[in-house]
Amino acid sequence: MSQQRRIRVLDPRLANQIAAGEVVERPASVVKELVENAIDAGGSRIEVELEAGGARLIRVRDDGGGIGEEDLPLALSRHATSKIVSLEELEGVASLGFRGEALASISSVSRLELTSNVDKDPTAGWRVVAEGRQMAPRVSPAPHPRGTSVTVRDLFFNTPARRKFLRTEKTEFGHVEEAFRRQALSRYDIGWTLRHNQKTIHQLRAGVDPASRERRIAALLGKAFLEHALHLDIEASGLRLWGWVGLPTHSRAQADQQYFFVNGRVVRDRLVAHAVRQAYRDVLFHGRHPVFVLYLEVDPAVVDVNVHPTKHEVRFRDGRLVHDFLFSSLHRALGEARAGQAGAAAEEEGPEEGESASAEAPAGVAEAAGRWQQQPMALPGRDEGSKVTPDRVRAFMEGYRSLHPEHEESLLTPQPAAPGAGGAAAGLALAERQATQARRRESLPEADDTRAPPLGYAIAQLHGVYILAQSERGLILVDMHAAHERIVYERMKTQVHGGRLQAQPLLVPVSLAASPAEVATAEAEHEAFARLGVELDVAGPETLLVRQVPALLSDADVEPLVREMLADLERYGRSDRLEAHINELLSTMACHGSVRANRRLTVEEMNALLRDMERTERSGQCNHGRPTWTEMSMRELDRLFMRGQ
Repeated sequence: MSQQRRIRVLDPRLANQIAAGEVVERPASVVKELVENAIDAGGSRIEVELEAGGARLIRVRDDGGGIGEEDLPLALSRHATSKIVSLEELEGVASLGFRGEALASISSVSRLELTSNVDKDPTAGWRVVAEGRQMAPRVSPAPHPRGTSVTVRDLFFNTPARRKFLRTEKTEFGHVEEAFRRQALSRYDIGWTLRHNQKTIHQLRAGVDPASRERRIAALLGKAFLEHALHLDIEASGLRLWGWVGLPTHSRAQADQQYFFVNGRVVRDRLVAHAVRQAYRDVLFHGRHPVFVLYLEVDPAVVDVNVHPTKHEVRFRDGRLVHDFLFSSLHRALGEARAGQAGAAAEEEGPEEGESASAEAPAGVAEAAGRWQQQPMALPGRDEGSKVTPDRVRAFMEGYRSLHPEHEESLLTPQPAAPGAGGAAAGLALAERQATQARRRESLPEADDTRAPPLGYAIAQLHGVYILAQSERGLILVDMHAAHERIVYERMKTQVHGGRLQAQPLLVPVSLAASPAEVATAEAEHEAFARLGVELDVAGPETLLVRQVPALLSDADVEPLVREMLADLERYGRSDRLEAHINELLSTMACHGSVRANRRLTVEEMNALLRDMERTERSGQCNHGRPTWTEMSMRELDRLFMRGQ
């Protein structure tokens, strides 16, 4: 600055344009803010209309409560809102918007007019626009049905530099459609319509029953999402998590189908992302991303939404509890999806098999499979001679027990909680493990062993690599090395993590130069390190000493491992770095200790492997995230050979 200037108050339009730089990035940002206002207004039907990707026109219309004539002049003013009036309401915000800046910011960079009506008489509406440098509101009568319409024309017409940053019409519309998709998934009780250049893109009916919700997800994310997803609904410690999580085999190259909502607000939170990433760590192929639509319901008083102007980020009062709840819920849901069960639940080939593509909870997946297992194992449309009788089932199970007599009793033995979970998280994990054991005991075959297993029975081995099995639904193909690798890996993890990890003192303690924050974390989390087999002492204000590590990691590079653990504990309240390193070693050991390719197996051995897959967690994927089995239904096989055509 060539000369010193005096302090003065900014013009209202300039102040609003500065605020617009925080909340109005592109047309999608405008749609998000206007739609959130429509939801807060209590609308049961919301329509979004666009032209030129939103750069030329954005119109959002709702049938909510509307805005009265006397309040319209304040509607386009900064820091004017009807959603909060006190600090107590701010600390427990129940609405999507609360800052009172969106309309003022949008109107400062576009030509905006707002028309509203609080009366059932369609001729009793009023319109307001803001004009001039002072953005003085001008109110005039305008016919309008009950509700509100906001029309935004020529976005960034008075800020050319911002307009240059807009992309092509197709790109901008893609961002708007994604914003629309998020909002439509947040509220199933609202009917939604999206139009672009006079063409209807989405028209979604309102409905809160499970079938209506699944229809909306299928319309927005595709039917394949539901066909390869598990439904869960879990409550614990004042938290409720429900929604759909995709099976690891249904992953994507990019994270474009990940939707997480906190009390109906779509968020992108690093704590949530870390918990999801941990839950999928052992089953997802490298470079792939899981898919999910999840809803977390918490007391509004324990979550702070006043963190970022766009309200995409939140802060939890007890982040560790939320993280552990999310991780344990998703980890259990994925673990309980046994091989063969998800396919049985998702199959929709007839009235008896037309169960919902998802169950009521992770346990519901097993229950759905149990219902299917009760049916006699006869192939559809085949003669009675191909039916697997109870005598044949009993013979198969007796052969399995003769090979693995210890497996039946191992399922009845409760396992201790995994190390490293403290406080409420440890109790939560123990309760979940006990519930899982109870469900497993309930799902064990009855004494007569007349129920057909999900993966059917082996009939042949192909090139010493694949097992061919016949199930009630058709043909199952199993990669025997990958399947056995997962079975061995899970057993080794249970043995190693079942109790306190075997630790080994270091002959020469490793000294680490640490920041005061790292030293404070080491002191506060001393017990967490001890449960993981690490002895970490504070030797000075900026020095840490590592005296002991797990025996399996005695040859590992200790310093970066401990630093990563400290960073995780400080950021997320827990660390899985050490467990991940141990699991990597166990995975390598399991790979070398599993059945090798080109080994000839007897029919009894192949059937034993199939039964182990059905009882092993995450057996649908090998240790590297690749699928272990696939299935072709009789309908698909008939179509392949054009039978019945």
